[in-house]
Amino acid sequence: MRRFVVALGGLACATVALASPAAAYEIDPLTRQPLTEVLTVRVRPQNAALPADVPGAPGAAADPLASTVPQMTAIPRETVPYSGPYAPGTIIVSTAERRLYLVQPGGEALRYGVGVGRPGFTWGGTQTVTMKREWPDWRPPSEMLRRRPDLPRYMKGGIENPLGARAMYLGNTIYRIHGSNEPETIGTAVSSGCIRMTNEDVTDLYSRVKVGARVVVQR
Repeated sequence: MRRFVVALGGLACATVALASPAAAYEIDPLTRQPLTEVLTVRVRPQNAALPADVPGAPGAAADPLASTVPQMTAIPRETVPYSGPYAPGTIIVSTAERRLYLVQPGGEALRYGVGVGRPGFTWGGTQTVTMKREWPDWRPPSEMLRRRPDLPRYMKGGIENPLGARAMYLGNTIYRIHGSNEPETIGTAVSSGCIRMTNEDVTDLYSRVKVGARVVVQR
């Protein structure tokens, strides 16, 4: 079952680019094995203690599934200076940097590590958060089902679900900012266009972001 769940994690987000030949990518879209060269990514370890507002930390509000959810903060969440043009509450995703910024008042931003689309699945532009869901269900898009008819038509939200603990839906697209049951992929480019985070980080972001928030995705 775990092997099947891992495979689903790499398929949770799909685009019409799925119809392109596998040879166009550095990583096979289905097996996630290197086709030519391995995509090299350096991920920093987390040594700092978790603050009290992080799910799972002492004093944090209990999540009924948190104890069984894969957890890993390979890229520490941190507050950084911000002097850009976007207003507080704006989410900025740097695809090249593999970081997500939530602009804060007072010239600061919260910075999170994220996983982004693999080669052939990157995108950019401005969207808004149109919906938020806790432990979201997953329904593979029709494009994906045509390519992978063996996939389930529906998967109930929970620890086995590749969308993880939280999801924020972007405009009327099929893209989401969501958690992941593959925390080791944070900081890499393996998704089909969605922005993935560790479950603890996406839960933190979810608590801070409102429906209608602006999301700017930069290539």
